[in-house]
Formats: sequence, structure tokens, C-alpha cells
Amino acid sequence: MSANYVIGVDGGNSKTDYFLFDLQGNAVDHIRTGTCSHEQFTDGYASSLRVMNENISIMLERNQLTLKDVAAGAFGLAGADIPSQKLRLNEVVEEIGFTTYAVDNDSFLGVKAGTAKGYGICTINGSGHATGGVSPTGRRLQIGGIGSELAGDEAGGYYLARKVLRTVYDSFYRLGPETAMTAPVMELLKVPSKEVFMEYAWEGILNNTLPYTPLIQILFACADRGDTAALAVLDLSARQLAHSTAGCLHNLDFESEVDIILAGSIWVKVESPVLIEKYKSYVRQLTTKHCNFILLHVPPATGAVLWALELAHGRTVDLDTRGKVIFAVEELQKGL
Repeated sequence: MSANYVIGVDGGNSKTDYFLFDLQGNAVDHIRTGTCSHEQFTDGYASSLRVMNENISIMLERNQLTLKDVAAGAFGLAGADIPSQKLRLNEVVEEIGFTTYAVDNDSFLGVKAGTAKGYGICTINGSGHATGGVSPTGRRLQIGGIGSELAGDEAGGYYLARKVLRTVYDSFYRLGPETAMTAPVMELLKVPSKEVFMEYAWEGILNNTLPYTPLIQILFACADRGDTAALAVLDLSARQLAHSTAGCLHNLDFESEVDIILAGSIWVKVESPVLIEKYKSYVRQLTTKHCNFILLHVPPATGAVLWALELAHGRTVDLDTRGKVIFAVEELQKGL
């Protein structure tokens, strides 16, 4: 029996999507379940193996298939950030039974989903941040994804929300500039006075109860109105995002034109143009290559299926099949 199917896995820190497609790009099955990230389990990679194997087995068995029917698999996984992690996750995928596969950080799915070329750079700016690049020759490079202190990941909702709190605190006690963010933040957190501001902020971080989305909305609203402190937060983030993008570009063998895919809620859902325009400006200052900036409006999980099909066929997926896969993934994820 020939292998006529592919499996794509988009494994985040909170949920995982498993897709089964045939080689023509037709959807066969889909499972959405909890995380498969080794970083979220006390026994690490052992649970990653167990969870992924269970769900892939369920998906195959209910379609009367086995792994022998699968031509290739592609896995975009949160927690695949440094070489040792990627090596262990490769071993996990091989232990499941895959022989033709790709495993990498979930930022690489944005490249496959966002451009028909199959190569480019994806800057993730959602709850966190990472940058992933795939060159025309297939070389891959990840920049960041492990924190602002070590890797310059000064972006993403968690980081920006904390910067809002830091900026308000600086205005209170560290001779920072006054900011229009202060009043709405105090009201949002129900802080009665500046003397207890840090207590409320710290408890929110410790108990994971900070209202991240409203804090970010305050940041962008104040920046849009010209608040100097809010603009400074976004300027720093834009500059760091641009350095990660340009660094990825310069360390891979790209040609004169590069597709830059912007994925994640901070890029895609925030209506304010401030951050994205600053980011584009900094990128253009840091490289002489022509950059095509593309907002990713299709599910990043699409990239897992397209990547698996690319591996199975040994070439970039044609436009008709690509369109079919994107439509199918969007339909499967509706209402989830």
C-alpha cells in the first residue's frame, strides 16, 4: 500500500491541532486537544511523546489507517527553541514512527502558511515572540523565543503588559515621565493609591490574573493619542522586533527580495498602526533587501499541512492545492 496521506501538527502551549490530509490537499480528519509541549509537563518529553502518539493514533485508527499510510509529517511545536530541545523532539517524532518529517518551532509554520514561495521570515508577535526564517535553499534559523533578557524577545502581549506596569511604576517612583496610561491602569487593576500599586501588580503576575488584553489596549490607545511614554514602549519593541527580523535575514542565504510574514494577535488584531509602522521603518534601516510585509490572516496551522505536503512531494505546493488546504483548515477550525 502506498503512503497517500500527510499529518500536520501545530503544538502550542495551551492547545494542539492535529491534521490528516491526503496528498491532493483534501482534509480527512482533525483533532484539537490540549498542549503537547514538553515545557508544560512535569515529565517533559515523555508526556510529549505519549500525548502526540495517542492523538495521532486515534486520528489514524478511526480512518482505518496506520503510519505506513503517511508519507510525511510536519510539526511546529512550542518549546522547540534551542538545538537540544529540537534534537529531543526529533527523537520523539521518530519514536512515534515517522521517517520523513520536519520538526521546528511553531514560528516556522507562519512561513509556510504566509507565502506561496515556501520560504521567508515569520515574526510572531502574539502572547510571546519568536522569529523563524526559511531560506530559498531550505536553511532554517530561529531567533529568540526564550525571553527578553537573553534573546531580545521584547515583544508579545506578556512582555508589553508588564512594560505598561513598569512605565506607570517609573512615573510614580523612578522619575519617569508622566503618562496617560496611569489613570486607566489604576482603574483597571482597582488600585486605590500609588503606594500599593506594586503590590497589586506583583500579585497579578504571581497569580496569573493580570488582564493582559486590556493593558495592551490601554498602551496602544495612549500611543495613538501621542503619549510619550506609551510611544517609547512601542518604539523599543519595534526596534527589537526589527533587529530579530534583520538578524535572521542576514544570517540566512536570502536573495534580494524577502517575504516577511507577521503573525500573532499583536500584529494581526491590534488596529493601531503605530507598532507595525515603526517596525517596518526599522527593518528597512537595517537591510538593503526589498521586504514584502505580509499580515498572516490564515490559520498558522495551515503551515503544518503545507509543510508536510511539501516534504511528501519534494517541491513547493502548487497554488490550487495551497488554496484548498487553507480553505479546509479554516473550515475545520470554525467554531472551535
